[in-house]
Amino acid sequence: MNINNNKSLESWIWDAACSIRGAQDAPKYKDFILPLIFTKRLCDVFDDEVSRVAEGIGTKEKALKLIAKDRKLTRFYIPFRPENLDESTWSVIRTLSSKIGEQLTDFMRSIARENSRLQGIIDRIDFNATTHGQRDIDDDRLSNLIEEISKKRLGLKDVEPDIIGRSYEYLIRKFAEGGGQSAGEFYTPMEVGLIMARILDPEPGMEMYDPCTGSAGLLIKLQIALQEKMFLRSKTKYAPLKLYGQEYLPNTWAMANMNMVIHDMEGIIEIGDTMNNPKFRESVPSGREGNNPDKAGTGLKKFDRVAANPMWNQSMFNQKTYENDELERFPAGYPPNGTADWGWVQHMLASLNDSAGGGGRAAIVLDTGAVSRGSGNQSTNKEKEIRKWFVENDFIEGVLYLPENLFYNTSAPGIVLFLNRNKPSGKKDKILLINASKDFIKGQPKNYIPEENQNKIVDTFLNWKEIDKFSKVIAKEEAVKNDYNLSPTRYIHTAEEETYRPIGEILEDLKELEQEAKEIDKELKDIFKKLGY
Repeated sequence: MNINNNKSLESWIWDAACSIRGAQDAPKYKDFILPLIFTKRLCDVFDDEVSRVAEGIGTKEKALKLIAKDRKLTRFYIPFRPENLDESTWSVIRTLSSKIGEQLTDFMRSIARENSRLQGIIDRIDFNATTHGQRDIDDDRLSNLIEEISKKRLGLKDVEPDIIGRSYEYLIRKFAEGGGQSAGEFYTPMEVGLIMARILDPEPGMEMYDPCTGSAGLLIKLQIALQEKMFLRSKTKYAPLKLYGQEYLPNTWAMANMNMVIHDMEGIIEIGDTMNNPKFRESVPSGREGNNPDKAGTGLKKFDRVAANPMWNQSMFNQKTYENDELERFPAGYPPNGTADWGWVQHMLASLNDSAGGGGRAAIVLDTGAVSRGSGNQSTNKEKEIRKWFVENDFIEGVLYLPENLFYNTSAPGIVLFLNRNKPSGKKDKILLINASKDFIKGQPKNYIPEENQNKIVDTFLNWKEIDKFSKVIAKEEAVKNDYNLSPTRYIHTAEEETYRPIGEILEDLKELEQEAKEIDKELKDIFKKLGY
């Protein structure tokens, strides 16, 4: 069936997901649905590549024998065959009628055994798994899902990698919409990712990094931004980006790898806790080992660009995480226990190269409070002190204030913090602020930034434009005067008369006061304890 007929690829892919039970329950089945769609793509592409080989040597049977001997003839090798070789490889799965979950699991594992790149990715899921004696997904639902997925062909001639990739991300977005907090954490809205990628402005061959990769959407958008730029330059041959990422959750790590493959992109995605054990390291020139003789000769790998959306206000890292760091990533100080935002920012700064003539740059999505908490208060605030260090060392290139209700795990607006290890002379000791809080169209269930507003944001940032009620360049002295408050809403008012404060800022202030109250309460308890009360 041609994908241009009947339903769009997006509609088909969502209907396939809903075929198990319905839209309301689809998100909880994402760990079954995504690998199946991924496998359909692998099978259809394999058939196309077999046909290409067969054209040169005569028959499909000969082609399969040749491919079995030389696995490099196809992107991935699929080891199972239909009884009738004229049938599609996927038909082996489509015609399953008994023990579907068990056989499907065996098929997935056989693919992984034959393709080292897919090991731990496509074979993670047990389609026959049970919980308290009940199948997680029974054979009837599996059969319905397989039949829906069978309705469209996903081969090389049917759909370009970018189209199937974008549709795959559409499905991930739909899961984020319905999956609540945990699902929303691994997905950054497409338009936010594209804005970040276009502002980071990658060039061919550069090395990109996302330390909290999620579904790999930000890395993929960096490559898409490069492709679009090369298209405008009429360049058809150029070095692709080198993509690196690390993800903590095993199933999300598998999703990231599938997303990369389905976009026809290559990268290295490691699994593990980046904050406690960053996987990407490299040798350090003699004399630059730092103060850790036991780890002399190794340090963080440096990248040209970093794009990331760490979980906001993470509380899973405590002071020991920072104190025990062997890589000297936290020179600005340790963030408070209640939020790791500036711990992530410091890790990303430490992961950027600082070559002369243009240092590494980063774009990081954070909670709005990360750039304002503590400013204006008389008491000492760890986050404000870290911001002060970043401003004084001139590492902050800009701050973009986003519209509210874009993200799937919160209605808060969020900001994008842009870092630069080595600013060009015209930007030194200056920071570009953009207040895009009004640049959205209301949607259901989430708002979105239309293309014209995306272009406005990107153009303003790349050309450092000052636009009334939208953008402003401030000198370092102005940031100091405002006690290192870097929120664009502090400097750029979007209304004629500001008669109210943004709800997000009020909530941040309340959170901050609550945290201060807890600290004061703890101090009082310690005092009373010492006094014997």
